[in-house]
Amino acid sequence: MKKKSGFEKFHKSTEKKGAALKEQLRQEKKQQTRERKAFFEQQRKEKAEAWKTANETRVPGASGGKGERTAPDERTGQVKPKGIAPGKPLVRADKEEQMPLNKFLAHGGVCGRREAADVVKSGKVTVNGAVITEPGFKVDPGADVRVDGKRITRSKNLVYILMNKPKGYLTTTDDPQERKTVLDLLHKATEERIYPVGRLDRNTSGVLLLTNDGEMAQKLTHPSNEVKKVYAVTLDKPLTKNHFEDILKGVPLEDGVAHVDVLAFADPSDKTQIGVELHSGRNRIVRRIFEHYGYDVKNLDRVMFAGLTKKNVPRGKWRFLAEKEVRDLKFFKKGKK
Repeated sequence: MKKKSGFEKFHKSTEKKGAALKEQLRQEKKQQTRERKAFFEQQRKEKAEAWKTANETRVPGASGGKGERTAPDERTGQVKPKGIAPGKPLVRADKEEQMPLNKFLAHGGVCGRREAADVVKSGKVTVNGAVITEPGFKVDPGADVRVDGKRITRSKNLVYILMNKPKGYLTTTDDPQERKTVLDLLHKATEERIYPVGRLDRNTSGVLLLTNDGEMAQKLTHPSNEVKKVYAVTLDKPLTKNHFEDILKGVPLEDGVAHVDVLAFADPSDKTQIGVELHSGRNRIVRRIFEHYGYDVKNLDRVMFAGLTKKNVPRGKWRFLAEKEVRDLKFFKKGKK
């Protein structure tokens, strides 16, 4: 029999038993789970970074739309963020596959997809020498597509420009009377053929998006998507309480009842300054709402369109959209912008 030293009670066994052993196994399993998650998360990040490098080029000032901005370039009117080296507009690769003719024209910078459908139906478009009047006609990437005899080439680089439109400029790419258009303000910002998304009257100022992305233009202008716009309105006389309430109920116009989502006084002490939020894209809709009740709109400025604002963009100037802004536009939900 082994003789006891009397110090055994001060020694702790190194062998774990019962609950202690179970806890050790539990912790080891948790550690293995954490390591496995970390491994797959790292793989996911590496794949995402590789995809981003292969498919996207950083926009000038692509800092998520935030940050300090410099004064506009004196020559081009472009607004750039501080501390960012000049770069190229956002570029995304298109898949080389057949597409509907109206979509092909939109990607070629002719106009939006809905307008392109009308152009096709008018008989102005030929594909490989044959007149095509069906907007859904499938076109190969290398097809010889012409509008009024002028060849149209699909754009590879998608460009997105936000402009703070001033008064006196037409929201169009060309004017037969040779009046000033919004494209005159861009000073060859891009070699791609871009066009305005939606329309602002000649005497309306504010946020205007220009792009050659026909799919996005279609999404932002289609009535079913209920893209919201916010306007600052200046009237020739104070808006009465009765008319204020009538507008909120709906305004009967020749092309149907016009509804506003929000109506408010920008300055409670000045009833001529009105803020209007609506999602209708009908022609001159804001002006016609107030003209219906005998008001003359002295000034109309769009301060927001599809979540985009003119912040840090002086009147008559422009900037490329940041990558985050483009993603937000592509994946917005109905009525959220």
